[in-house]
Amino acid sequence: MRAVVQRVLKASVSTGEAEISRIGPGMFVLLGVARGDSTEVATKLARKVAALRIFPDSEGRLTEPLGEREILCVSQFTLLGDASRGNRPGFQRAAPGEEAEPLYDLFCAEAGARKGAFGEDMAIELVLDGPVTIEIAM
Repeated sequence: MRAVVQRVLKASVSTGEAEISRIGPGMFVLLGVARGDSTEVATKLARKVAALRIFPDSEGRLTEPLGEREILCVSQFTLLGDASRGNRPGFQRAAPGEEAEPLYDLFCAEAGARKGAFGEDMAIELVLDGPVTIEIAM
């Protein structure tokens, strides 16, 4: 399982004309679920993401946790793409939808995250803060 966490001032996800989710200050998470990932991995990663101290304190150091801020999470199988053998990535490491969706749902529940639309094409709007981007693989 892999997560890319971005600190944001605001973020939203839409499909077509319908807005699915919107948050103010907090974290935007792209989550890639790999074949064979478990509920234990999803829970551990969710807790790690929610506990990240990536917000500035009064001196500008990244020591503050999420606190009252929000998380928006989007499932992103392309995080597991492998382009090491050419220019067209392969996605064999990514879990199929029926395996990935329950783990995505569990991650979101454990992290207290709002969700995008699983398996759908989405328009994502972000206003990055910093920018601060952290990648976590488990």
